Amino acid sequence: MTFWWFTRLAIQGYRSPLETKHLWSLNKQDTSEVVVPQLLKEWDVEKTKAKSAQAQYSKTTGTEKNHVGGAPEEVEVLLSKQPGSPQPSFLYSLIRAFGPYFLIGSAYKLLQDLITFINPQLLRMLISFTKQEGAPSWWGFSLAFLMFGTAILQTIILHQHFQYCFVTGMRLRTALIGAIYRKSLVITNAAKRSSTVGEVVNLMSVDAQRFMDLTTFLNMLWSAPLQIILALSFLWQNLGPSVLAGVAVMVLLIPLNAAIAMKTRAYQVEQMQYKDARIKLMNEILNGIKVLKLYAWEKSFKGKVLEIRQKELNVLQFHLITLFLSFQVALTSFAVFVSVDEKNVLDAEKAFVSLSLFNILRFPLNMLPQVISSIVQTSVSLKRIQAFLSHDELDPDAMFCHRVSSINVMVPQGSLLAVVGPVGCGKSSLVSALLGEMERLEGQISVKGSVAYVPQQAWIQNATLRDNILFGKPYVEQKYCSILEACALTPDLEVLPGGDQTEIGEKGINLSGGQRQRVSLARALYSEADVYLLDDPLSAVDAHVAKHIFDHVIGPQGALQEKTRILVTHGISFLPQVDNIMVMVDGCVSEMGSYQDLLNQNGAFAEFLRNYSLDDIIEEEDATVNERITSFFGFVPFRQISIMSAEGDNPRAKSVRIRRCSERKPAEPKKEKEESKVDKLIQAETTETGRVKMSVYWEYVKAVGPLLSLFICFLYGCQNAAAIGANVWLSEWTNDAQLNRTQENVHMRVGVYAALGISQGVLVMFSSFVLALGKIKAACKLHLALLDNKMQTPQSFFDTTPIGRLINRFSKDIYVIDEALPSTVLMFLGTLFASLSTVIVIISSTPIFAVVIGPLALIYFFVQVPRFYVATSRQLKRLESVSRSPIYSHFSETITGTSVIRAYGRNAAFVLMSDRNVDENQKSYYPGIVSNRWLGVRIEFIGNCMVLFAALFAVIGKDNLNPGLVGLSVSYALQVTMSLNWMVRMTSELESNIVAVERVKEPFQNNDFVESFWCSLWHILTFCQIGIVGRTGAGKSSMTLCLFRLLEAAAGDITIDDVKISEIGLHDLRTKLTIIPQEPVLFSGTLRMNLDPFEKYTDEDVWRALELSHLHKFVRNQAAQLQLQCSEGGENLSVGQRQLVCLARALLRKTRILILDEATAAIDLETDDLIQSTIRTQFEDCTVFTIAHRLNTIMDYTRVLVLDKGQIAEFDTPANLIAKKCIFYGMAKDAGLV
Repeated sequence: MTFWWFTRLAIQGYRSPLETKHLWSLNKQDTSEVVVPQLLKEWDVEKTKAKSAQAQYSKTTGTEKNHVGGAPEEVEVLLSKQPGSPQPSFLYSLIRAFGPYFLIGSAYKLLQDLITFINPQLLRMLISFTKQEGAPSWWGFSLAFLMFGTAILQTIILHQHFQYCFVTGMRLRTALIGAIYRKSLVITNAAKRSSTVGEVVNLMSVDAQRFMDLTTFLNMLWSAPLQIILALSFLWQNLGPSVLAGVAVMVLLIPLNAAIAMKTRAYQVEQMQYKDARIKLMNEILNGIKVLKLYAWEKSFKGKVLEIRQKELNVLQFHLITLFLSFQVALTSFAVFVSVDEKNVLDAEKAFVSLSLFNILRFPLNMLPQVISSIVQTSVSLKRIQAFLSHDELDPDAMFCHRVSSINVMVPQGSLLAVVGPVGCGKSSLVSALLGEMERLEGQISVKGSVAYVPQQAWIQNATLRDNILFGKPYVEQKYCSILEACALTPDLEVLPGGDQTEIGEKGINLSGGQRQRVSLARALYSEADVYLLDDPLSAVDAHVAKHIFDHVIGPQGALQEKTRILVTHGISFLPQVDNIMVMVDGCVSEMGSYQDLLNQNGAFAEFLRNYSLDDIIEEEDATVNERITSFFGFVPFRQISIMSAEGDNPRAKSVRIRRCSERKPAEPKKEKEESKVDKLIQAETTETGRVKMSVYWEYVKAVGPLLSLFICFLYGCQNAAAIGANVWLSEWTNDAQLNRTQENVHMRVGVYAALGISQGVLVMFSSFVLALGKIKAACKLHLALLDNKMQTPQSFFDTTPIGRLINRFSKDIYVIDEALPSTVLMFLGTLFASLSTVIVIISSTPIFAVVIGPLALIYFFVQVPRFYVATSRQLKRLESVSRSPIYSHFSETITGTSVIRAYGRNAAFVLMSDRNVDENQKSYYPGIVSNRWLGVRIEFIGNCMVLFAALFAVIGKDNLNPGLVGLSVSYALQVTMSLNWMVRMTSELESNIVAVERVKEPFQNNDFVESFWCSLWHILTFCQIGIVGRTGAGKSSMTLCLFRLLEAAAGDITIDDVKISEIGLHDLRTKLTIIPQEPVLFSGTLRMNLDPFEKYTDEDVWRALELSHLHKFVRNQAAQLQLQCSEGGENLSVGQRQLVCLARALLRKTRILILDEATAAIDLETDDLIQSTIRTQFEDCTVFTIAHRLNTIMDYTRVLVLDKGQIAEFDTPANLIAKKCIFYGMAKDAGLV
């Protein structure tokens, strides 16, 4: 009853900051395991009901509909979308799942409401007792103790009610997040496009939170009217019909408040839309931050975010203040009471009993509009969640293809089918169809046995390398090692700092593109499936690694020789070794058969092969190379500096990510290396401990404006002074009754009382308005600071920080600063001044009370302020904030990898992980709820003591006190419990919410992750083409990042045209260079925006760029043309098309230095050839660096730079390097060029 069991944790939290290990585990009935299935069961019941109702509906309306000639299924689909047809109600599911437990809390609330009205009756007896001359003292004392007992009982019951409500809220949130997560794993791609990651994260964070907040006050919906009716009936007994005047005022205010609530709802919906748009854009920016930095596009995107943010803030300032002025009710009732009839005398008994009833009335009147607006907000959330949960799901038995049509394929068991064709012809769509990722329009697909899938863009989890490969399967050492060997990963493990225990960052950030692809392949191999769908896995690795993988894994002698394999590929060198080849053009199969059959058929494929037969390439290239060499002169060589001294001459180059090796320059003996501790790449999110520093409050005050903050406090002081004035005046007025001066100055009494009351009302309105101004100003400043900070943070920070953690800052913490913090400040100031005025009034009316106030204040401060509660509660709130990020991180990771998770049938395991994250989060939330109850019981006990002493002193000093003062003193004491309790709650809430400011302002230090590259003096030559080759992970991409200063040179300089790049601004440098990156990144928006976000170029320029990048046909065929909407991450274009968009960007910018980072890896050979010729003609007066896996593309370059283990191993003309027969010769041989 008194939550005594929490005391141990409170003491522990006071002694040392709490950590996760100190918290209790959740009660079984509060865990995801129990709660989520409970809700889903009820939701399924609802869906089944709705389906049968729809069937009925279609029967009744079907007769008219069917003559259209549509198939019955179509009619059913159409009907389910129609407004008249019955939809499943998510609300009913919630009520059935969580209603019964919640009702127990409601029963406690009913009891508490009834007990509330006992104290005003006891106050009436006490005042009449002080008036009577010869009344016995024991009667007075027993009244005082009765008041105390009633108050204690009320406290205990109220907190039981709150406990039930909060636990219901907690279960609701767990269930909602669980349901949303489970749904996101099974929704169709069309549904996925309509609900972006940003929106779904908002459903989980903001909307689920709204439900949780509502449950606390939901009982007020019936409790408030009940309290109002009871209060009015007691007032009627007291003041008679005059009360009706007060009721009239109340009734008049209701429609006004209702109108305001409706308006607020409209603003709420609009604000949520802007919030979604902002989070969605931030999500894309953070995902593509590297590209923004490389292109120096930060300003354009920052402008976009701020534009949405401005709209959001414009809406926020219209959240109007509801008018609740219980004072007018009291004023009108008293004024009418004394004016109606001269016999009506306002004595102490009537006035103060009525006043304490009006005080009881104030709470439900204040709360009702808040509860209504909260219900309004939650109904918006309910609609959003219901819409998401009603999305279509992938039917495991039915699939369809929107771009692939009329395909008739049969792949025999154990055979290898290669799928080839130009960019955008539907190769990946075919794989998606086989996985069941697309809807089926007609026909059927059946896959025999289990499936393993290697997507075109590898999906890597934020886990260790080993976990990524095992993917939930048990570890078998021998099998594991042979797979590493087959996927050519063994050399990579030697260079990764922790071997296969190295933690891989989000999206595989600390692996090179080729390493990621090989890990993805190893995962497929380890799963031992029956059917392998390989979507172009060889494009991201270089020629000799591709050959190794084909020989050891995919090919006829590979590890998968007995499995069914479908390989999408652009590489023609492997085609002779496959069983069947399928040639696709525009979503249809143009030819199919074995390599020999297709050559004999002499169709398009044979033509294509002849054009690209490798002998021609070599002869042609030899000639051009020699030509280039004779005409080339004036070369300043690169001076090489070694990064790691070689560890024995291993003919197999070791893969290394340069930023890693720069941390360990000297070679290390083998033994130490094995023992070295694995660095954690993703650092755990830090939590501040101890008190929130004053500087954080000062940051917020600065954001609001120091003068404005002072003015707000001044206004609060004034409104409380007016309130005290009005009550003291009332006390004087009631004393007139004893002196029989009632009729002389009624008008003056009423007039002054009214003036004081109205000025209080005006001040309340004005201070709320000023606070709203301050909150908008602060919200604007703090968001801008956070955005600026993120845009200017070095790339290495994003490599080591999960995006979920940053999104958490932009969604949850900004929501707190926008909405929760200002209302907390408002409540805090209100309760602070109310508590102060209570103490002032009681001491001035019964000075002896000052003796008791000392000890009571001591107990109060000991229990609360820097002590047990705040220390514990604050730390719990921080733990809760930190444990919230993994929920979102894991979720955004899941969303990007749904197709892989589904293909491997790992849905259940991922659901479990998500549940574990939610439970971990609720584990720190639950003690937070209990801490509030624990505190409430103790604080209210102190408040109840004040009631006891105020009444006792009134009884003791009844001869010296007039009834007016007794009434004033005790009625204020009755209020104090409430305001003391709220004050502590608000102090704590303020500390908890100000943590959001702390998190938004916290400078992100980048821990010991030194981004550096050892380079000597580099001179970048003009007008030459340099090919950069090397084994996957040899540091090719890292080298180009040095040019953009995404990696800073740790030693030496890079000079371009005699300018040291370290001495010019990043923006200036990056606008003068152009890169076509390894991974094409597109942002949601129009195609034109993706090419030219600053709108610097004309439409003609853009079309010209599209023509040169061979995309113009595709774009002209689209209805929207340049205004074609790209979905999030460019999902509605194929990877090859995205790569061509990146090429078009480069052609538009046309800078003097161009860097191609495996830019044509995802493109078929024909388009690749066209692109190479475009690059040669369009960039002939530029310096071009090309990182290439297809060596034939760089055989006619001026120079080739061979990197090995992050060092320059060879550098010369291609012909000379082949003549030397070193590394480059070996690579050319593997590629069949020698």
